Amino acid sequence: MEPIHTLQNHTLEIQLALIAVLLPFAAFITNFIVVKTASGKTEGWLATICILLSLISSAFLFSKIWNREPVHQQILWFQIGTVKIFAGLLLNNLSVLMLVLVSGIALAVHFYSLAYMEGDRNFRRYFRYLSFFCFAMLALVVVDNLLLLYAFWELVGFASYLLIGFWFTREKAVQANKKAFIMNRIGDIGFLIGIMILFAHFQTFDLLTLFSHPNNFTTAGGLSGTWLTIAGLCFFLGAMAKSAQFPLHTWLPDAMEGPTSVSALIHAATMVAAGVFLLARVYPIFNADVKLIITITGTFTAFMAATIALTQNDLKKILAFSTISQLGFMVAAMGMGAYASALFHLTTHAFFKCLLFLSAGVIIHEMQHLKEKLHLEIDPQNILYMGGLRKALPVTFVTCIVAGLALIGLPLTSGYLSKDGILIQAFEWAEGRSFFYKLIPISILITSWLTAFYIARLMFKVFWGESKLKEMVPTFELHFSKENNLFAWPMLFLALFSLFPVFSLNPLLYEQSWLFKGFLTADYFERENLYHTLIPAAVNIITIPVIYLAYLQYFRKSINWFPESGLLFRLSYNQWYIDRFYQNHVVKTVVWVSQKLYAFDRLVIDGFVNLLAKTGLLFSEISKWLDRYLVDGLVNFIAFRVRDIGSFARGFQTGKVQQYLLGMLLVILSIYLFKTLI
Repeated sequence: MEPIHTLQNHTLEIQLALIAVLLPFAAFITNFIVVKTASGKTEGWLATICILLSLISSAFLFSKIWNREPVHQQILWFQIGTVKIFAGLLLNNLSVLMLVLVSGIALAVHFYSLAYMEGDRNFRRYFRYLSFFCFAMLALVVVDNLLLLYAFWELVGFASYLLIGFWFTREKAVQANKKAFIMNRIGDIGFLIGIMILFAHFQTFDLLTLFSHPNNFTTAGGLSGTWLTIAGLCFFLGAMAKSAQFPLHTWLPDAMEGPTSVSALIHAATMVAAGVFLLARVYPIFNADVKLIITITGTFTAFMAATIALTQNDLKKILAFSTISQLGFMVAAMGMGAYASALFHLTTHAFFKCLLFLSAGVIIHEMQHLKEKLHLEIDPQNILYMGGLRKALPVTFVTCIVAGLALIGLPLTSGYLSKDGILIQAFEWAEGRSFFYKLIPISILITSWLTAFYIARLMFKVFWGESKLKEMVPTFELHFSKENNLFAWPMLFLALFSLFPVFSLNPLLYEQSWLFKGFLTADYFERENLYHTLIPAAVNIITIPVIYLAYLQYFRKSINWFPESGLLFRLSYNQWYIDRFYQNHVVKTVVWVSQKLYAFDRLVIDGFVNLLAKTGLLFSEISKWLDRYLVDGLVNFIAFRVRDIGSFARGFQTGKVQQYLLGMLLVILSIYLFKTLI
């Protein structure tokens, strides 16, 4: 991780960062409170202009910060006893790269959404949510302490919940956003525990204080041993859920229920990227044991998701599992110490994956149009009903091919540079270690070939051959369809950034990339060995036959080596049965336990409480009876007797002297007789 220093008097840089972050929030507030038009177009353009200005501000800030001393400025937020909590901005290479990346991808999605969401009755609400989502993610990457990082981390999750369930009248969308929200809460608990462990030990949330001192996470007076491992695992759990790593990955394919433009933003540079960003931000906390777990998790996730993508027929789900797989590459790279390569791939992946999703949106839009035109009952996202769309959607076809080649990692694309970096460094990491460690780079290499196969399958089924709709409507002919400029220009912009010149003038050496160099540690030195030649050659020599194999299987249909039957097919098609396992065992077990706990609470706890209440009522009734008939009865009896005596005595008070004398005489006589008789 790059060194961090505190610098003062950087007012311009701080202002640029605040402008970049707050402009989307200003759009959200303005659209929510002030602007309300009938069509909603004003809200859409306002949000788009704000994110454009945010990108300009981020780019200017990038030029001021990149490969220079980081800028840090903070103010006292609040104080508890002697503990002071500061809030501020931390601007280093990682921060400004993410600012440009998030705002750049968001700008493409905003322009695209102006056309994609046109006619939707909730057009205004969509752009409010989108602006809020961008604000949360932009703020996440620049804050300087773990407490604020966690706050904006939660806001990113909340915004994604709103956008995934945007069409909340659809039951699947409601279930999908709840699933995403709940599964991410599991990771967030780990993240929060990790923060609390660090705070308990260092009494601060400040990233500078925590990570700028080399001895903070060593045995020489810092956090080490078991607690360091636990803290590292807790932070990784947070990243695992956000970046959809096994076993907390199943929410991401279901998140496709939101608008496709939302899927593009979530999968490219916002929510799922936040997990990898967290790993980069707190990287010094991970010791060797945690890094090994991160490596294994990322490698397995990449392989598993790639095998699932091989057999899926839903266009967006194929891309979703592709995202999970590519995130696995990044996570594994972080675990192996390939910090620069992980962030390099995070950046390149954002552009070509966003492009793939925007292309998918155009394809689905066209299929929906054909469905309505031909009055067919088909799923417009199912690639089995597609084919020949390169004739109808030429711009989408070209840009999608560029993105697909970048995802495969063929030469002349940005994906080739970033993925080769991970593959080469994976083999270097395993060199000199046992066979178990060598399984990691071998698995990543196999996953790379699987990626080539499932993307080739997707392309051949969608763009080549004859339209499958012709089998349903023999008279149907697929014609050229004019593509909306608001679709085409963002996709062309992203296609440009999916090619190598943006990142390196040398199309074959990832080490020459300006981005890769920007994250090298001080002790890095280039290792020129056999892997730097062998790995790229092996990848491409086998990738081309793999693509040709997909061509024969799905376009020419001259072979049938991959029948849609058998154990392996069912395992892949049913997503390794993980989601079904969760539903049948985890969810049902939780529901069963909850029902039993509810019954225990209702029958035992509530029963005991109600018994105590009824017993209390019984004793109160008895006390009431005793009070009324014994205590009050005795008091009233005495009172009545006193009253009677008083009434009797009052009869003698007549005011007549004769009666008083007679009374005295009678008393004296009575006393005399009493004494005489006794």
